[in-house]
Amino acid sequence: MNIIENPARDDWRELLKRPAQNPQSLFDSVEAIIDQVRTEGDKAVIALEKKFDKADLQSLQVTDTEMEEADSLISDELKSAIKLAKGNIERFHKEQIKENHKVETCEGVTCWRKTLPIEKVGLYIPGGTAPLFSTVLMLSIPAVIAGCSEIVLCSPPNPQGKIHPAILFAAKTAGVHKIFKIGGVQAIAAMAYGTESVPKVYKIAGPGNQYVTAAKQLVSLRDVAIDMPAGPSEVEVLADESADPVFVAADLLSQAEHGVDSQSMLITTSKKLLDEVKVEVEKQLAVLPRKEIAAKSLANSKLIYVKDIQTAIEMSNAYAPEHLIIQTSDYTSVASEITNAGSVFLGAYSCESAGDYASGTNHTLPTNGYAHAYSGVSVDSFVKKITFQELTAKGIRNIGPAIEVMAANEQLDGHKNAVTVRLKKLEDCK
Repeated sequence: MNIIENPARDDWRELLKRPAQNPQSLFDSVEAIIDQVRTEGDKAVIALEKKFDKADLQSLQVTDTEMEEADSLISDELKSAIKLAKGNIERFHKEQIKENHKVETCEGVTCWRKTLPIEKVGLYIPGGTAPLFSTVLMLSIPAVIAGCSEIVLCSPPNPQGKIHPAILFAAKTAGVHKIFKIGGVQAIAAMAYGTESVPKVYKIAGPGNQYVTAAKQLVSLRDVAIDMPAGPSEVEVLADESADPVFVAADLLSQAEHGVDSQSMLITTSKKLLDEVKVEVEKQLAVLPRKEIAAKSLANSKLIYVKDIQTAIEMSNAYAPEHLIIQTSDYTSVASEITNAGSVFLGAYSCESAGDYASGTNHTLPTNGYAHAYSGVSVDSFVKKITFQELTAKGIRNIGPAIEVMAANEQLDGHKNAVTVRLKKLEDCK
């Protein structure tokens, strides 16, 4: 990991950059795949699956037989863990449903908003280096709670043409309607445009690598909505001298093992802690099964020492991490000043793994600095909101003259006239 001490504020922007591929070549490659799927449908998807996932598929949809087989392939212990996580995620997300109340903005003018589910949604579950069945729960449970009538899930198969059984079990447990053996850019394109097998959806949610993120951004320009540009995962630990270096190192490595393009950051006010964390990272990395992946990720990662906690907070808000773990003696006070983060973990025992799996919050979060403006996945990600208004005769009398003045000043006489004819009729009826 790279060690930086007291960086000048002018250097923060460069220092806090994420690892990234050349964006133009990335988008060119992705767009070519999208165009192929859009024009050739299933034929293109099957060919691309053979090319990228080494899977020789005859059909794309997971069958009932494969679902039953998956049920028998995972342990009762894992089934129980998935069900516990599902319960906590459901409890947290059900609290996000709010009633909409009618508001009388002035006498005779009533406005309200109605919340409706997005009918068809597509979920993308990465599966390249790890079977992320937890992400199935994080995406599908809010979609089910929202009331989406068609929930489509895509995940890359292995070379034998199978999706990991835990992903299938989680999908069945959560209530997914259709599952397809498709990964990467071709999965995003298939859900965006539809193929002979895959239904076209109205919104796509889910994380992925830089290619998947680029694909989501491209299809969202004209054809389908997306949750957010969720790319390679990242964590920041904000710590002082009270933090446990063993815990901090474990948190940094838990993120680093996600993928070679992940990023782990420590921002601390303690040089002693920084040195201890560096040693502990090396010690824990040596026994980590995914150490080769984690080691490459750590090359993009940084241990940063700053002079005081206020500087640490300001640097954290500038970075806008996907996951932020605060291990300071006064973490509640520090947390009150956090303005940019996907999800925040408070205190020594609130490890990121809790949010990743079973605490109840969602782990599909904005990365790459998008936490400056985006929120993580929630029930709101799977609903749309329609506004209504009802004006009585008294209502149009109350606000009509103001509308006429505003429309006239925008030189939109047709808008003005729609009010004028109504006011005239009311005047004539007196």
